[in-house]
Amino acid sequence: MDKDRIEGSAKDMKGKAKESIGKLTGDRKTEMDGTADRAEGKTQNTIGGIKDSLRGK
Repeated sequence: MDKDRIEGSAKDMKGKAKESIGKLTGDRKTEMDGTADRAEGKTQNTIGGIKDSLRGK
């Protein structure tokens, strides 16, 4: 498994937590930061998946 997939999944989870905290506290900036982290994590995870496919794993 490519390290980008692992790091991407971690960023996605971190983003979910930030997004939830932002919603609970009413902090729009934290919520939006979490959304951005999730998008970045999903993109990185996808890139890692492509790398794995190209390697034949």
